[in-house]
Amino acid sequence: MKALILAAGRGTRLAPLTDDKPKPMLPIAGTPMIERILTNIASQTPIREFVLITGYKAEAVESYFGDGSKWGWSMSYVAQPVPRGVGDAVNCGKAEVGNSPFLMTYGDIMLDPSNYGSIFAKFQEEVADPRPKAIVGLNWVEDPWAGAAVYLNADGAIERIQEKPPIGTATTHWNNAGLFIFDPMIFGYTSRIMPSARGEFELPDAVTAMINAGELVTGFELQGKWRDVGTHDDYNAINKEFEVVPT
Repeated sequence: MKALILAAGRGTRLAPLTDDKPKPMLPIAGTPMIERILTNIASQTPIREFVLITGYKAEAVESYFGDGSKWGWSMSYVAQPVPRGVGDAVNCGKAEVGNSPFLMTYGDIMLDPSNYGSIFAKFQEEVADPRPKAIVGLNWVEDPWAGAAVYLNADGAIERIQEKPPIGTATTHWNNAGLFIFDPMIFGYTSRIMPSARGEFELPDAVTAMINAGELVTGFELQGKWRDVGTHDDYNAINKEFEVVPT
């Protein structure tokens, strides 16, 4: 299994820290955030092949990791020339990912490392008939307006996902936590979605289309801390957790 990591974001809210590097390359306790994510994945799963979707300041990512051999990994890179949303970013990885299931996550969301192993084990152990075509990591929040609201049925299957619902309108507390395992059939849906009202190709639209086509998509509750490093407050807080305050 390969891992597809989205690392194309500029991180405008973190300027000027991101003036010369993409957000995933910001250091946490002296180590780029995305390196911590890849290291955690490799420490918890057998995955050693990483496909990185790059965009803004792509050279900063590619020159740092190279072919990945320094870490015992295999690295490949795919450019997302224009930032057109997460659904488009995932679709960009189709050729490099190939025809096997893959783990997907963002290069700017920090999770308790055990979650990578847990969702991988869930996929390996799944014996349902039919088997899920996607497993979506979930976390519980007061209001998922800043992410994507995830609605489950009584069996734990996902019925629908709503990207960034207006504040106070969601009737679920489950949030898309940004960690997935996908069957490669997802590319058949990411390639056909249309731009949303925000003008982006939304990954939840592709997952919803998969569900509407009768495919099984299940949720998986993540454990421990979940951190979306999107603002200066977020960035300072996570550095303090590692006992390093950025200057």
